Amino acid sequence: MYDDLQLEHTSTVDRAAEEIRRALFAGQLLPGTPLREVALSEAMGVGRSTIREALTVLVGDGVAVRVPNRGVAVKELDADDVHDVTLARQALEGAGIRRWADAGDAARLALHEALDAYAQLADETADFAALTEAHLGIHRGLVGLTESRRLLAASDALGAEIRLGLAHLDRTRGNIHDQVDDHRRLVEMLARGEEASALEELTQHLAVAESALLHATGHDTIAP
Repeated sequence: MYDDLQLEHTSTVDRAAEEIRRALFAGQLLPGTPLREVALSEAMGVGRSTIREALTVLVGDGVAVRVPNRGVAVKELDADDVHDVTLARQALEGAGIRRWADAGDAARLALHEALDAYAQLADETADFAALTEAHLGIHRGLVGLTESRRLLAASDALGAEIRLGLAHLDRTRGNIHDQVDDHRRLVEMLARGEEASALEELTQHLAVAESALLHATGHDTIAP
């Protein structure tokens, strides 16, 4: 009845997927890089079947794509992807800002703690994967102000593509402390009850990030 359960095998696949994902977010594997089964198998000391399944997980997560006749590669965000991710973030995070006055203390505290964690990491590390995770934590904290499990789930589902974008952007623009200040200004607006100003700040923040990412990825204009 339970002969097909393979916990250890599944765990190995998950660990392989997580290690490749870590390399993506750390900038060790750039967008467009082919993910070769043989090379990854040898580097990680696992079988090709494990790598094949791990790559399937990454494709499902949206951080890798299957290229006809060429295998799997790290996903490259095109102009439409960047714009659509920005629209989704505006909708989700804007919903959180609008809920500030009604949000519970725990949700507000989580946002402040995420900002503090990002600021501390900016002073202590050049680990772009960790910085990207902390950066994303602030934006997840904004969505968390909605106190909606479904909206948080939607934000988490978008997380992989956001991580790819943020990791690439944080590596190329190199102004982490400016980013900390920008996020602090937005959170302070909310703390003063200035929700309309915070919404404007978010819109500007996301527009600048979109423009910078389009430039960094060679897509300076959005295709019609």
